[in-house]
Amino acid sequence: MYVQVGSTSRGGSIGDRAGTSDAAVARLGVLGALVAFERIGSRRSLDRNAELFAEGDAADCWFRVISGAVRLSKLLANGRRHITEFYFAGDCFGIDNLPERLFSAEAVGEVVVMRYPRRATERLIDEQPQLARSLRDMMVCDLANAQMRMLLLGRMSAPERVATFLLDMFDRRDARRSLDLPMSRSDIADYLGLTIETVCRVLSAFKRDGLIDIANPHQIELRDRGGLAAIGEA
Repeated sequence: MYVQVGSTSRGGSIGDRAGTSDAAVARLGVLGALVAFERIGSRRSLDRNAELFAEGDAADCWFRVISGAVRLSKLLANGRRHITEFYFAGDCFGIDNLPERLFSAEAVGEVVVMRYPRRATERLIDEQPQLARSLRDMMVCDLANAQMRMLLLGRMSAPERVATFLLDMFDRRDARRSLDLPMSRSDIADYLGLTIETVCRVLSAFKRDGLIDIANPHQIELRDRGGLAAIGEA
């Protein structure tokens, strides 16, 4: 689950596109709630690929990314990894009422997160009931994002998936022309349900068609947003 706060993103994340004004109001409410939660939070730093929590761990806390990027993933029965989401600075995740984690969370690069214990969160909500609305807004964003992910993986072709992913990353990172992609091509493939070869081939085709430029494996330059959007909306 994620909801980004403190962002001035023009397009909004996938979960925000249903209503920009409503999403802006929700972000303000969540931002105010995080100020209240600050006194129960603790900082934690992780190195690249370090595990924040594993599948089956007790779900006794939730997190907000301060810097860096986190990936949420699950190892499937056939041995393949499926990445369900990436989280960046300002994103909150891990809010649920399940006893155990259904997924694992790892640092993509160097990461700093805030950790909020569940019991302390519940006590704070008892003291300030209005905070419950902000947490509800986070859950609603989670549901909207999950619905869009089902569409992305179930109905879109490989070029449509990659185009939608890039536009979503530009919006979530509030990038106008140049996008820093901290994750690897393998991460992107496991997120989109594609092979790494397909991801590389589609990105090369986008570059050849003048839609993007690839300065280096982690830097994407946007050349034709309209053309990329046309592919994603096909």
